[in-house]
Amino acid sequence: ADYLDNGNNKMAIQQADKLLKKHKDLHCAKVLKAIGLQRTGKQDEAYALAQEVAALEPTDDNSLQALTILYREMHRPELVTKLYEAAVKKVPNSEEYHSHLFMAYARVGEYKKMQQAGMALYKIVPKNPYYFWSVMSLIMQSISAQDENLSKTMFLPLAERMVEKMVKEDKIEAEAEVELYYMILERLEKYKEALDVVRGKLGEKLTSELQSRENKCMAMYKKLHRWPECNALARRLLLKNSDDWQFYITYFDSVFQLIDESWTPPAEEEHSLEGEVHCSIEQAVNFIEERISEESKSSRPLRGPYLAKLELIRRLRHRGCNDEYKLGDPEELMFQYFKKFGDKPCCFTDLKVFVDLLPPSQYTKFIRQLLDVIPLAAAAENEVALPGDIKALQQHLCVVQLSRLLGIYHAMEKKQKLAVVRELMLRYRHGLEFGKSCLKTELQFSDYYCLLAVHLLLDLWLEGEEAAVWQCLTLLEEGLSHSPSNAQFKLLLIRIYCRLGAFEPVSELYSSLDAKHIQHDTIGYLLTRYAGSLGHYAAASQSCNFALRFFHSNQKDTSEYIIQAYKYGAFEKIPEFIAFRNRLNSSLHFAQVRTERMLLDLLLEANISTSLEESIKSMSLSPEEDDIPWKDLRDNRDLTVLFSWDPKDRDISEEHRKLSLEEETLWLRIRSLTLRLVSGLPTLGHTIQPKNSEKTAENGVSSKIDTIRALLQQLEAAVDSGKKFLEQKIQYPVLGPPPTRMAGFFSNGSCQCQTSLFYLVSDIYELDTNGLEDSAEIQERIGNSFKSLVERLTDLFNKCKGDLIEVKDGTLKTHPNLLENLVFFVETISIALWVLSYCDSVLRPFKSNLQKKKKKKKESSVAMPPVFTHFLDYVTELQTLTSNVIDHIKGLEIILTALKLEELSLKDTLLLQEEKKFTKTVQGKVQSSYHHSVQEIGELLKKRLDTIKKLKI
Repeated sequence: ADYLDNGNNKMAIQQADKLLKKHKDLHCAKVLKAIGLQRTGKQDEAYALAQEVAALEPTDDNSLQALTILYREMHRPELVTKLYEAAVKKVPNSEEYHSHLFMAYARVGEYKKMQQAGMALYKIVPKNPYYFWSVMSLIMQSISAQDENLSKTMFLPLAERMVEKMVKEDKIEAEAEVELYYMILERLEKYKEALDVVRGKLGEKLTSELQSRENKCMAMYKKLHRWPECNALARRLLLKNSDDWQFYITYFDSVFQLIDESWTPPAEEEHSLEGEVHCSIEQAVNFIEERISEESKSSRPLRGPYLAKLELIRRLRHRGCNDEYKLGDPEELMFQYFKKFGDKPCCFTDLKVFVDLLPPSQYTKFIRQLLDVIPLAAAAENEVALPGDIKALQQHLCVVQLSRLLGIYHAMEKKQKLAVVRELMLRYRHGLEFGKSCLKTELQFSDYYCLLAVHLLLDLWLEGEEAAVWQCLTLLEEGLSHSPSNAQFKLLLIRIYCRLGAFEPVSELYSSLDAKHIQHDTIGYLLTRYAGSLGHYAAASQSCNFALRFFHSNQKDTSEYIIQAYKYGAFEKIPEFIAFRNRLNSSLHFAQVRTERMLLDLLLEANISTSLEESIKSMSLSPEEDDIPWKDLRDNRDLTVLFSWDPKDRDISEEHRKLSLEEETLWLRIRSLTLRLVSGLPTLGHTIQPKNSEKTAENGVSSKIDTIRALLQQLEAAVDSGKKFLEQKIQYPVLGPPPTRMAGFFSNGSCQCQTSLFYLVSDIYELDTNGLEDSAEIQERIGNSFKSLVERLTDLFNKCKGDLIEVKDGTLKTHPNLLENLVFFVETISIALWVLSYCDSVLRPFKSNLQKKKKKKKESSVAMPPVFTHFLDYVTELQTLTSNVIDHIKGLEIILTALKLEELSLKDTLLLQEEKKFTKTVQGKVQSSYHHSVQEIGELLKKRLDTIKKLKI
C-alpha cells in the first residue's frame, strides 16, 4: 500500500505477488495488485483480477475499501453498489456497510434504492440523519421524475408525511431537518404552511446563516403576495442595517404594490404580522431621508441610503410621478455622492446604474463639475495636472470612466482621441509611482488608464486606422510588464491577437490566467474558437483537452459533493449540485469542444498514423448516434468578461447574446453532421453481393447508406439555415462574442466542396451495387463529379493566395482570412482523400475481377470501363494540386522569414522610446505565430500528399 501511495506501482505489483505466493487467497493483496495494474495501463488484467475477488463477496473492510478505490479509478461506480449489496446481505447489522451502500447508490444517482437503504439504516441504528437521508432521497426522486404530476402527488406528499411524523413525535433535532421540511413545503407550493414552520418553534433552529429566518419569511410573503408583511419586514431590517441593498429593493417594490392596490392600514389592530407598514410615497421619501440623516452619525460611511434615494427617483420617474422633486436633483445628488465616495473604486459602478437620470445636454457640464473638486496639481503652466496621492488618482479615474460611459470620448475627432490617449498614458505612467511597493500579484492603481487608452485606440482601428491596433498591443504589453497579474490586459491581448490571426502568444497568455474549474466552460471559448482555425493544431488539441478534462471530471466530482452534502446534512445544496451538473452536461461549449476535438483528431491521424476505420472506432463514433442535447443546450459563455465602459447603445445587448447562441448552434450542427457523415464512410465497407437485393437488406449495409443519405439531407438543411442567418449581416461589438467560422466556410467554397464529396459517396455506392456492366450513366456522373471537384478545390486554393502579412505605408496589415481559408482547404482535401479511399476499396475488386477475365479469355484488350480513367485522372490532379499548395506554403514561409520588421518604424512618431521596444516584441510575436501556423499546415499537407500517392489503382 505504501508503494501505491508513493506512485511506485511496479514495486507494489511485485510485493503483492510475493505475498500471494505465500498466501494464495489473500483478497486484499490481489486487489492492491489490481490497483497497480490499473495505474500502469493494464486495465483488462486489473478488471479480471478484481472480479475474481468480487465474485467471492468479501466482507473484510480492507478488501472492500481497496476495491472501491479501484472501481472509482476505472470510472465504474456501479460496481461498488454490487459489492456492498453482497456485503450487507452477509453482515445485515453493520451500520458501516449500510452507510457505504447508501453512498454508493448516491454516486450513481439511484434515488429509490437510496431511500430504501436510508430506512434500513434507521432500523438498525435509529439516528435522525439516516431517517432524513431517506426523506431527501424522496425529494430527489421528485426532482428527477419526468412527470411533474407524479412528484406533486406521490414523492413530495410522502416526504412531507415522513417529516410530520417526526415533528409530532418531537424528534426534530437539527437545523438541517427544519431546512428539509421547509424545502418540501416550498416545492409543494404550501407557502402558508412553510411560513408557519419558519415563524414557529421549529424556526428557532435556523441559526447558521445570518438572517436565515427573515430571508425565508420574506420569500414566502412574496410568494403569497402579502405586501404589507414584505414592506414591514424590509423596513425593520433596514432600521437594523441601512446598507443592505436587497431590502431597499423589496421595500420599494412593496410600497408601490400597496399604492397600486390602494391598501390602507386597519384602524384598530396591528398593521401587519411584522409591524408598521409604509404605503405612500410621502412615507417612503421620509424613510429614505431619515436613513441618510442616520448615516451621518454612523462610524463608517454607508453607500446604501444615498443610492436608495437615486433608486427612488428613478422609480418615480418611471411611474411618471411628479413627486421626485421632493428628493432633489439627480445631478446634484450624484455630485455629492462622488464627493463622498469618489476615491473608492466602487463609485463608478454605483453611479453607472443611474447615469440615465441625467439629460444628455448636461453630460459635459456634469463631468466638468466633478473634475473641479479633484485635487490635481500641475508642475508647470502648460503641463497636465496630476494627482498627488492615490485618493485623488481614484477620483480622477472615476471621472474618466464616466466620460467614456457618457459617450464623450466617442464623439471626438481622431486628433482629439489621440491626444486623450497620450494624456491617459501619461497619467498611467505617473500613477505607477504610487504602486512601487505592490506585489507581483497585485494590480497597479493606474491600470485602468492604460485600458481606457486601448479602448480609444480600438475605436480608431474600427474606423479604419490600421496603425492603431499595433499601438493597442504595444500599450497592453507595456501594462502587463508592470502588472503581470492583470487579467483584463491578458484577456484583451488574447482577443486582439486572435483578431489579427496570431494564435501563438495566446496559449501562454491563457495559461497565465490560470483559469479554474468552471472558467474552462465560461471563458474557454476565447481559446478553442481560434486555435484550430488558425492552423495551430497542436495547441488546438491541447486546449480541447483542458476543457474536456474539466467536463469529464465534473461528472465524478459532483457525486462527491453530493455525498459530502448528505454527510453534513446540507440538504438544500444537493439539488443545486445536480442542477450544476446538468448545466455543464448540456453546455454548448462542451458539445463544441467534443465535436471539434474529434474532427481535429481525424484530420491529424486518420489514414496517416492509423486507418480512418480504427480512428473512428477508438472514438466510438457512429453515424446513427447524436449525443448533443440540442433542445437543452446551455450557453454558459461569459460574454462580459472583458471590461467595457461603452454607452448602452454600443455595448453588448441581450439581442447579441441570442443571435450569437443561434449562430453557434447552427455552426455546431453543420460540424456535428460533417463528423457523423465522415464516421459513416467505413461502415459502407465492401461486403456486398451485387444484384442480390434480398441479401443486401439482411446484412444491414443498405440501411447504412440510407443513414448517410438522411444525414446529407440534414446537412443541406443546416447549411440553408446558416446562409439565411448570415444574410442578416450581424455585427457584434468588438469586445462582444467572436463570430463563428461559418461565413468563411460558405464564402470560400469549402461548404460546396464538402457537400458534393458526400454526394459522390452515394454515387459510388450505387456503382458498387449495380456493377460495371450496365452503369455507364453512373460512371459518367462520377466522372463529372471528379472534374467539378477538382475545379472547386482549385478555386478554394485560389482564395488562399496572397500575402499573410503585408507592409503598407509603414504599417503592418495581417490577413487572417487567408490563413482560415488554408485551414479549410486542408480539412476539405482530407475529406476528399477519405472519400477517395472508399472509392478505391470499391474499384480495386472490380479491377482484379477484370484482370482474371482477361487472363481467362487470353485477350489482350478487354475494354476498361471509363470509371477507372476518371479515377486515375482525379487522383493525379489532386496530387498536382496538393503539391502546388505545398509549394505555395513554402513560398509563404520564405516571405515570412524575410520580412524585416525592424525597418518598420511606425510612422506615428507619438511612440516613445520605451514603447518602441514593446512594438518590436508585438510584431515579432505576430510574425512568428504566422510562421508557426504555415509550418504546421505544410507538415500536415505533406503527410496527406503521401497518402494520395498510395491511391494509384
